[in-house]
Amino acid sequence: MKILLTGATGFIGRHLFKALKDENHEVVILARSSSETSFTSEDKILISDQDFETLRVEFSSIGFDGVIHLASLYVNQHKPDDIKDLIQSNIFLGTQILEMAKENNVSWFVNTGTLFQHFNNEKYNPVNLYAATKQAFEDVAKYYYETSGLNFVTLKLNDTYGPADTRKKIFNLWMECANSGRELHMSPGEQKMELIYIDDVVNGYMTLVKLLENDTNRSYCGKSFSLPSKERMSLKKLAFIFEEVTGKSLDIKWGKLNYRPREVMEPANIIEALPGWKQKVLFKEGLGRLIGDT
Repeated sequence: MKILLTGATGFIGRHLFKALKDENHEVVILARSSSETSFTSEDKILISDQDFETLRVEFSSIGFDGVIHLASLYVNQHKPDDIKDLIQSNIFLGTQILEMAKENNVSWFVNTGTLFQHFNNEKYNPVNLYAATKQAFEDVAKYYYETSGLNFVTLKLNDTYGPADTRKKIFNLWMECANSGRELHMSPGEQKMELIYIDDVVNGYMTLVKLLENDTNRSYCGKSFSLPSKERMSLKKLAFIFEEVTGKSLDIKWGKLNYRPREVMEPANIIEALPGWKQKVLFKEGLGRLIGDT
């Protein structure tokens, strides 16, 4: 199939790009003109920050079967200066893609959401403004899939991890502290975590693409799915396993920091698991792969 992939330069996007190519799909990425895209080699690139009319013409000339929308801006605790960028990245860009998808009768659209849209396991209660913008985009999308043949489905993620992750994630911080012997101040550490290894995340997207490819009746349209972990453990327990797997000690002072506002103490489980998907890599194995790669 011909697939437009946004967010291909990010952690999940690079892994998913390779998986799609390995299955012989024709992948076109949408990226900023300033993005590092050398990994795409001969593949076509659409530039997101060019004139919209030019982008529409280029989009139309390709004839996409589907869109996988990963691109977003994540800010945990926003500042006033972040508002414009959050709306631009998480609502405006996606709406432009939906407009082009409708104009060109694209069959399906895989959106990426977050379980942060479900604070306290509620149907909708955003943890932060980031989560609110993700919900707002889903609300905008309803207009497009109700007025076209677009099969729109959202995959809502929790925490993800794996090799070559340059995001400011906890394992990178812990490894830095373990190697330096630096003392680290953290919250009391009782918040529960669910983590999904990158191979399982990619498999989730690939599974959903196959479901939509065969969903001629649009039975999945408007639905949301999740990739639930078989393991749910506290941040303190994660640190213990980290020390066990790496053989390194962490000098963590638990409780020196307060929990963040609207700290997620229990990950939401209100969203249906993606049909046909199963977690294959449990945490100890995934962490071992991550450590072995660094």
